[in-house]
Amino acid sequence: MNAESRERLPGLRLGLVSGACLVLLTLVGIVEAFSQREIVSGVLSMGEGLLFFTGLFIAYLAADRGLRRAGTGRALAAGLVCGLAAAALLALLVLLSKAVNLRQVLINASPAVFQMLVFQREELEVGLALLLAAGLLTGAAAAGLRLLPPVPRRAVTAGLVCVAGLGMLQDTVYPVLSSWGPVAGLADLVFEGLGLSPGGAVALFVLTAAGAAFWALQGAAVRGRIAGLSPGGRRGLRIGAFALLALVLAILPQALGLFLSEVLTIVGLYVLLGLGLNIVVGFAGLLDLGYVAFFAIGSYTVAILTSPELGFFSLSFWQALPFAVLFGVIAGVLLGIPVLKMRGDYLAIATLGFGEIIRILVLSDSLRPWLGGAQGIGKIPKAEIVGFEFGGPQEIYYLILAGCLLVGFISWRLRDSRLGRAWMAVREDEDVAQAMGINLVAAKLLAFATGAGFSALSGAIFATKIGSVYPHSFNVMISINILCVIIVGGIGSMPGVIVGAFALVGLPELLREFAEYRLLVYGAALVAMMLLRPEGLWPEATRRRELHEHEEQAGPTPDAPAAAAAGRP
Repeated sequence: MNAESRERLPGLRLGLVSGACLVLLTLVGIVEAFSQREIVSGVLSMGEGLLFFTGLFIAYLAADRGLRRAGTGRALAAGLVCGLAAAALLALLVLLSKAVNLRQVLINASPAVFQMLVFQREELEVGLALLLAAGLLTGAAAAGLRLLPPVPRRAVTAGLVCVAGLGMLQDTVYPVLSSWGPVAGLADLVFEGLGLSPGGAVALFVLTAAGAAFWALQGAAVRGRIAGLSPGGRRGLRIGAFALLALVLAILPQALGLFLSEVLTIVGLYVLLGLGLNIVVGFAGLLDLGYVAFFAIGSYTVAILTSPELGFFSLSFWQALPFAVLFGVIAGVLLGIPVLKMRGDYLAIATLGFGEIIRILVLSDSLRPWLGGAQGIGKIPKAEIVGFEFGGPQEIYYLILAGCLLVGFISWRLRDSRLGRAWMAVREDEDVAQAMGINLVAAKLLAFATGAGFSALSGAIFATKIGSVYPHSFNVMISINILCVIIVGGIGSMPGVIVGAFALVGLPELLREFAEYRLLVYGAALVAMMLLRPEGLWPEATRRRELHEHEEQAGPTPDAPAAAAAGRP
């Protein structure tokens, strides 16, 4: 299709992409599997919601592109064309299923899923017409959402996300809410059957949208009033907020139950790891793909020093912990020395090799008497303090929380210190930093050592939590996942590490009920986050300014296509 045709049909290319995605989701079986659950009981199944929200998202992107290029009319046309094109591809799939038995090739191409696509209509023509109409309505809704002013758009988006999220996680959220006496009755009103009740969905949407709109309109004023308080007032407010946060964190595992407490412990371990890697990558700009090696060193140090299975030592967890952190720091320095002059991809490859070296050493038969080889090391005792054992998830949570608070405090103090500013100068430009008098060797080695120490601390807690360590627990994907955590959360942002850990680690754990489709949903969520928030979910202020500087300098230019057309020969 030439450029002139694309101009006449804005949004067609993204519509074809949207249709291809919807066809893929249908044929791999995820739509039919999700249809067993409901987002809104009796109104919208999860399979239908998956198709709707996927089509809505891509049509929104098409409308956004049309708005930036040529204004309101083009945005509406792009949304409608995108929605109709996506629905047309689904309609072609339904027609193909009537002519050819697709199930001979694709086992998930069942008659039930095609019947769902035509809204359970026996008359094929009526069902296809409804499908095309649904595509048009989805495109119109996406275009209308994009054309809304920023505050209403943010409110509607927040409401949709809240309804979709609570509907998907009903099996996790409802048991927790129903166990709380004061809100048990409210939970029964909001949830019904296998999803949200229609009234509960409307109420959640309205409340969430109203809250988002209020904060968008009044958030700056509230922050201004807080800033206008006297120093004593601000101090008192800060103390009160910290006290409330401490109370919530203290009662959280008892309120959430066993499963969600286990999810929190996993997220907490990744927060610990992410805060350490954030110093190396986020503060100092050193791309480290062998970070899991320090995690393994901390775990194996605690295992060797505490486990009676090997019989070398019989230290307690608290006696072994300083050694684990110390060995992690030493390993960080040893890694940093040979890679001091490396940058970018070369540094990433070298550190990746270091991680693999540690894993292969642990697996080697020559070190098996000391490290356990492929069988690992078991019988690692639990951490204890004053007779209290950190055994189950609801107990080990407090140990992980203490580690996160300690590491977070150190990172916060380092960020604004002289060393932290030196790291950030190295991140921006090593040559300029050296010309300004910064000792690159010391700065880089301290970054590697600090990050490695935090990783070893996390590994030590991991060892006592699991009670055993195995080499396969320390593969390269751990390093990749931690790097993804800080990228999605926002490179260099400490709150971003926490948000990124919940998004990338907590969300897949909560989606375990979706079995083999869990990682597909996880990947789709990652794509959406990167398209909507390329700077991260909670970015550092500097990073946000860098990525949005062009938007501040130049707004949409509706007349740009006309001007370009006038200038063509």
